Amino acid sequence: MKLTVWLAAAFALLISSCSINKNLMFKTDDDFAFDTLNLDSSRYEYLISPDDILAIEIYTNEGSMILEFTTSAINRPVNLSRPDITYVVDKTGYVELPGIGRQNVAGMTIREAQKFLEEAYVFQFNKPFCIIRVINRRVLVFSGSGSEGLVVPLLNPNVSVIEALALSGGIRERGNASKVKLIRSQNEGKDEVYIMDLSTIEGIQYASMPVQAGDIIYVEPTPQVPTEILKDAQPFFQLITGLGVIYAIITR
Repeated sequence: MKLTVWLAAAFALLISSCSINKNLMFKTDDDFAFDTLNLDSSRYEYLISPDDILAIEIYTNEGSMILEFTTSAINRPVNLSRPDITYVVDKTGYVELPGIGRQNVAGMTIREAQKFLEEAYVFQFNKPFCIIRVINRRVLVFSGSGSEGLVVPLLNPNVSVIEALALSGGIRERGNASKVKLIRSQNEGKDEVYIMDLSTIEGIQYASMPVQAGDIIYVEPTPQVPTEILKDAQPFFQLITGLGVIYAIITR
């Protein structure tokens, strides 16, 4: 009976070890070559990309109408500016717009796209003034609990790494602040992977780096091998205990 118990315990530990830390993501080898962080914030100005959803407003007379309605009690009329209407950038980078048809805006900054559309509408409206907002910008944040993540909308143009972490609830108890990975997809299809150490005050230079839409922030969890072994093996030990009790009652 003792031999059976020991064999069952060994088998339980073997089975449980196969599922330890299986919820960890984006693992890298010790010799993995991380990309070099560029802390120049101007380099990270957002570029319009395929699948972006754009809210576009067009005003005449260089937007003087906006000042009239913000400085007076006049109700805003229903005109050609309809911020509730959105336009989707297709896979080829084009967006279908009323009056001017398909326009290629992919790869442009917000300011460049606004100027581009103002020039495109100049033959239809007097001194057009354009406002563009990308309303589906977001990042994915995994804050240190393994595979549990949160989608964080980027409501402001220059949301930093630390702000995105704060919006997701901060680094979890299990998270390792010295190993924060930033995964960024590029238009060419190659992913850039950066590593940041936010455990010291020197890491503030990385924490203030702006994030881009589609970024993945992954806080590497601290492995909990003993805890997970006991957690996974607990049902087997309970089974063994139950069998031992039954055996003791039978042989009494």
